[in-house]
Amino acid sequence: MTRTEKPSLEVCLSPALLHLYDTKGAIVVIIDIFRATSTITAALHNGAESVIPVASVSDCIAIGASLPNSLTAGERDGKVAEGLQHGNSPLEYPTSFVSGKTLVLTTTNGTRLLHMVQDAAEIVIGSFLNLSVLCEYLLKQDKNILLGCASWKDKFNLEDTLFAGAVVHRLQHAFEVNCDAARGARHLYNCSGGDHFIEFLKDSSHYRRLSAFGLERDMEYCVTADLHPVVPRLQGDRIVAI
Repeated sequence: MTRTEKPSLEVCLSPALLHLYDTKGAIVVIIDIFRATSTITAALHNGAESVIPVASVSDCIAIGASLPNSLTAGERDGKVAEGLQHGNSPLEYPTSFVSGKTLVLTTTNGTRLLHMVQDAAEIVIGSFLNLSVLCEYLLKQDKNILLGCASWKDKFNLEDTLFAGAVVHRLQHAFEVNCDAARGARHLYNCSGGDHFIEFLKDSSHYRRLSAFGLERDMEYCVTADLHPVVPRLQGDRIVAI
């Protein structure tokens, strides 16, 4: 890339589409607003030593059993997975509880996507909770960026795409945006009004799904911008705050 060229900014709307994108040397942002990336961001900002993302419940249980001062957490289909100690709610991990501990986490969508990414320069975590600091970090790196939406079991969802659109809106001046998924995400963000995200998302499938479990407060928290100004990054097999 010469000095006159801008890095590219693309959006992948589903893990099922990831194979269509070139992630080699790029920064990949994992997005799972309801709720994995929100939980990771909150836990690390509240003092967790690290988060270990794992694909399966059995791996989560095994790693947690072998690791001192750890918490096993995660969900399947929005509910706490059998055999795990805690769920996938950012509200479960205040400083008084999570500080100095390692969170071993498995979720239906977000941790799965993270393990699918290959050859990226780095993998970072995106959520509304760290929107501004994440965008500032991405601006400084001068690398191609792929915003990867965890979606819901490979199906498009509104909340991850809305967040991707917020990032595109903020970064578009510094990147080459020649990607219709990125343009579509930006249009979705513009249609949302830019502030009252929870009202916009109440007519979404995932909001309705989680509302059935009484998790409205979780979701309102997850779409509150800049509560946790930290950039979580994958280092080896762990996610840490940088």
